[in-house]
Amino acid sequence: MASAYLTRTPSSTSSTTITTHSLWFKRSEFENDFLYINFENGTNYGYIGFDSDSLDVRSSPGYVYVSTQKLRDPSAWYHLVVAVDNSIGTASDRVKIYLNGSRITSFSTQTDPTSGAVNNLSVDNTTSNLMNVGGYSGGNYFGGSIAHFHFIDGTAYPASTFGESDSNGVWIPKPSPSVTYGTNGFFLKFDNSGNMGLDSSGQSNNLTTSGTITQAKDTPSNVFATMNALDNFYANATLSNGNTTVATNASNETYITSTLAVSTGKYYWEVEYDAGSDNSFIGIIDRVSDSTSFQAYIDATNGISYKKNGSIYTNGGNMSGVNIGTYTTGDIISVAMDLDNNKLYFGKNGSWLNSGVPTSGSTGTGAFSINSSPKDGVYYAQVGDDNSGSQTLKCNFGNGYFGTTAVTSAGTNASGNGIFEYDVPTGYTALSTKGLNE
Repeated sequence: MASAYLTRTPSSTSSTTITTHSLWFKRSEFENDFLYINFENGTNYGYIGFDSDSLDVRSSPGYVYVSTQKLRDPSAWYHLVVAVDNSIGTASDRVKIYLNGSRITSFSTQTDPTSGAVNNLSVDNTTSNLMNVGGYSGGNYFGGSIAHFHFIDGTAYPASTFGESDSNGVWIPKPSPSVTYGTNGFFLKFDNSGNMGLDSSGQSNNLTTSGTITQAKDTPSNVFATMNALDNFYANATLSNGNTTVATNASNETYITSTLAVSTGKYYWEVEYDAGSDNSFIGIIDRVSDSTSFQAYIDATNGISYKKNGSIYTNGGNMSGVNIGTYTTGDIISVAMDLDNNKLYFGKNGSWLNSGVPTSGSTGTGAFSINSSPKDGVYYAQVGDDNSGSQTLKCNFGNGYFGTTAVTSAGTNASGNGIFEYDVPTGYTALSTKGLNE
């Protein structure tokens, strides 16, 4: 949500002791930020957020829970349920916190509420006590994505009300849980791009949007690749827009990889070149960067990189005499990776370069050959530079955006998976969990 958030000023008081918050979230910025905050003043507040990557749930005055578990996977959607009932006799059962269906019981800090204590995650009917989703006017905006946000006024529900395990044991959302929302309850599906604060609970408790909230295709049911914030120790790149925009470090000759990697199948994605010198590159790699092998097309045996000056670097060096054409600010580079035939194709602004035909199969017309024995057993998407000026590259793995700008005229996509600027070659799909399962 970056610097955006949602608010609601209730017209009546909620239950002062019993609430449930259920939401799915995906982190892209690892900061001490808020998923939800109900702020009245410096003494009276309640929030759900993060403290050094641990969950931090508290009501001041009242209770504090900081998990020992760290949540720092930028590729994962997490399901969180915070159920509070301060009328329960056993103090340790008054606040129940569930992650992906399992109750959290290990905390570095645990202060249980007293019986009947006011739960400051609830709300009253004063304009100074707003309900805030994704941050608040004072900052601490949540850096990432949120889906299926339920606020329940007056009932404490377990995680099984909102989620369930599928046939593979993966925890997934129930799209329409059977709950009583109460006076101030709401359900944010975020399915209306023109009204992201629309309440789908039937209570008409709509929220107001502050800032710009981008509706993404990335959901708990279909996770799209982004660039990996954890593979950034040497790259030292600046990531934004849900880790899809990369501003490289001018001093480091290195690369950053995607969160998803694959060994078979056919995948398509796009990268818009935004700014920089002739030293940016776009392509694939067979390993994440480390202290001994951080240079994408010099040290990496199986990297294939399309440099801004048109050169192709593969298998550790420049393909002498091969130049498929330069790209510049505003150009969109298409990448088609065929791991069934070990071929890689590049396109620019809707046309395949080097007379490429991504559907040519084993003949690989216009393709560059991919080594069939990757170091990590898989290939990642990569972007980077070679140590001369910062580059800004905006990746679209199917969310339908380059940074915060939506694709202008979506191309055809027979797989139905993802939104891209240009036509997706027949037989290819997005680099996402749905794409991997296909």
